[in-house]
Amino acid sequence: MQSTWKVYILAIVSFLVGTSEYIISGILDQIATTMGITVSAAGQLITVFSLAYAIGTPILMAVTAKWDRRKLLLSSLGLFAVANALSFILPGFGMFIAARILMALGAGMVVVTALSIAAKIAPAGKQASSIATVTMGFTASLIIGVPLGRMISSASYGWKTVFLGIALTAIIALIVIAMTIPRLKGDQPIPLLQQFALLKKPEVALGLAITFFWGGGYFLAYTYISPYLLNVSGVGDNMLNSVLLAFGIASLIGSKIGGYSADKKGISFTLFGGMVLHVFSLLLLPAAAHSLIAVFALLILWSFAAWTTGPTQQYNLVTLVPESSGVMLSLNQSTMQLAMAAGAGIGGVVVGQVSLASITWFGAAGVVIAIVAVYLLSRRSSVHTELGVTE
Repeated sequence: MQSTWKVYILAIVSFLVGTSEYIISGILDQIATTMGITVSAAGQLITVFSLAYAIGTPILMAVTAKWDRRKLLLSSLGLFAVANALSFILPGFGMFIAARILMALGAGMVVVTALSIAAKIAPAGKQASSIATVTMGFTASLIIGVPLGRMISSASYGWKTVFLGIALTAIIALIVIAMTIPRLKGDQPIPLLQQFALLKKPEVALGLAITFFWGGGYFLAYTYISPYLLNVSGVGDNMLNSVLLAFGIASLIGSKIGGYSADKKGISFTLFGGMVLHVFSLLLLPAAAHSLIAVFALLILWSFAAWTTGPTQQYNLVTLVPESSGVMLSLNQSTMQLAMAAGAGIGGVVVGQVSLASITWFGAAGVVIAIVAVYLLSRRSSVHTELGVTE
């Protein structure tokens, strides 16, 4: 089998993992109703998943660094499949949280290992495009997985059926991977302390702060997007699937435009422009609550603007420490998961103590802090450039 098709198999696995993570946002209201809990409590399922992913993945990857890559992928995908099956079988909110923790640990190792394998099996000169293909699986889960999960759960099958479907598909993927992916040597382990030593650099700390506050602001609002649209914006349940699909498509377009703009216009311009539009759309969303067309337009603008930042920020971090690009991307991945956890957690408090309608304002506040961090980083880079020229 050609390496291209093997990379697409890894992309499908990435799609499964992304769907299992993001699907909660699309069915939050149904989980809350079925389990007899509040929407804010259900939102903590994302917090738990993200914390387990962010903290557990670097540790588990360090412990298993020398493992054969195929063996590691099969093992982690197996854990992921079992966790999804348990999500379907086990009753109660507590058991579901436990299953989500296992799911997150398996998912984190699956993604990192899939990216590593994609780079190793790619033809010479195509490593970056192979990694991008696997990464697109995550984006596709936003576009296809979340609306599809909403459609399935809204039918007579129930929301738990989504996790059974993911578990069965993961088992099929296990068989295909065992038959197609070759045995590959593990990597030389990089001590965690050595990875975290980069955080002592002010530029790195500011760069990761951009990820944290941008991601936190985004996910604070996005986590509760379904109940917000249903209860605040007045979007009917029959329209919600279409709205979520349009939201996902806009995120893909934004991601593509963001990468293009970063190449043509520069990192700072793209980050500033995208985040300003991000804040603008979130602040206006409550005012558009009585117009379906206005809500639809602002949601598309929000998704488009937010995801122009994604690839730009990854490129930004790589340019900060080019000699440690792999470690920087790994730190960015963990920071993003922590941002998701913080966003979902703070969003739960906002929904419970303030109001569901106010989540867009708090989300916008997080992105404003990220804009300040972009400004400080760009100023610091300008000073260093001027000093370099002077010397």
